[in-house]
Amino acid sequence: MTQVRGTNLRDMSHALAIGDATSSEIVAHSLALAEATNSWLKSLITLTSECGWAQAAAADDRRRRGQPRGLLDGVPYVAKDVFNTAGIRTTAGSRVYAEHYPKEDSVAVRKLADAGAVLVGKANMHEFAYGATGENQFTGTTVNPWDRRRLAGGSSGGSAAAVAAGIVPFALGTDTGGSVRVPAALCGVTGFKPSFGLFDSTGVIPFCWTLDHVGVIAASADDVSIVTGWLTDLNVFEPVDSERSLRVGVLPEAALVLEPSVRAGYKSAIAALRGLGATFHEIELPDAAESRTVSLTIQLAEALAYHSPLIGASVDKYGADVRSGFVLGQQLPAESYVQCQRLLTEYRGTFSRQFDDVDLILTPTCPIVAPETGSNRVPIGDQLYPIGNALTLYTSFFNLVGAPAIALPAGADDKGLPVSVQLVGAAGADKWVLQLARRLEKELARI
Repeated sequence: MTQVRGTNLRDMSHALAIGDATSSEIVAHSLALAEATNSWLKSLITLTSECGWAQAAAADDRRRRGQPRGLLDGVPYVAKDVFNTAGIRTTAGSRVYAEHYPKEDSVAVRKLADAGAVLVGKANMHEFAYGATGENQFTGTTVNPWDRRRLAGGSSGGSAAAVAAGIVPFALGTDTGGSVRVPAALCGVTGFKPSFGLFDSTGVIPFCWTLDHVGVIAASADDVSIVTGWLTDLNVFEPVDSERSLRVGVLPEAALVLEPSVRAGYKSAIAALRGLGATFHEIELPDAAESRTVSLTIQLAEALAYHSPLIGASVDKYGADVRSGFVLGQQLPAESYVQCQRLLTEYRGTFSRQFDDVDLILTPTCPIVAPETGSNRVPIGDQLYPIGNALTLYTSFFNLVGAPAIALPAGADDKGLPVSVQLVGAAGADKWVLQLARRLEKELARI
């Protein structure tokens, strides 16, 4: 078992503010730790040392002049390798883009640069964000910092592993069906997928335009909130008060398919919310098999649309799983795609009405702890599930409805592997979800 130490963004920012450390010192530690671990962890595709040193020096100079830009100034982070970075290789985890050097930063990277944050690396990922395991035959598979025999998850596995290993306090990722929340859950950190479109995705290599969300992974909900505040116009720490007691939607017990340790973590979260005065109300979501089919149909069709211009010249450079997806996408009739898009409208209407009776929804994030590398199917109870289906069982639907969802650590199994729960709000209720997440993580820490 590898010792994992999370890095708190707020504490790091405070150390910079009072002069206990310089950005250059913190970045030196971050780069050294990345270099020392990457041979086995494989959290990064590219170490952006030159950029990091320059941004750290600029942050130190601003602080010497008494002109720091805020809590992120001088703090290191990594960005999943789908975020375009000017003059820095951006591969999307694929040989297809092995020599892709964008001319401009993505909007998210530019906003973080404006805040003074320091980019120290481009994080490893499932090729073109095309899977939930993070396995990649070209860049290597990111492993779990808690147990290198196990997966970190995907597709933003490198981002989650870098935070969990203490390399950086936060990271950018993307989430199409759980790709921020799943690796955050497996690695024992916090992963936030905001409402669709809240984080600007301009300059991000797409997987599926309809379902892609830019997200943030950090050591805590508090840290996620800080980054969200800089990426949006939201005053995320402004209290969102409710005159009534908190009403939490939960799935019927019969609908929950969970490993025992995950069930224990989920029950701990229920107890913590009950301690905050919550009442619990059963809700219904669409059949998981149906909603997964809708999600995959839209994903495969839109991924094929993006990659079609590249396939002719580069088909042999894609991994086998991505090529298989292209074949499936080519076999989809246009009618199926249109019908699935129509179902999205139904899902969003039905989902929105759930919040007439509840304020937020609590689910497990993943039904299992981190599976071993190379797993194809995983047992849950007396059933075997395809690994991708299992990992995204409780996450993918919320991309279909564009709802804000956050994965929070909720304990560990008897091997020390993290378990996680997920808070979900109505579309647009990001401040409310983040506020409740900060309260819940404090309550869970007391249990």
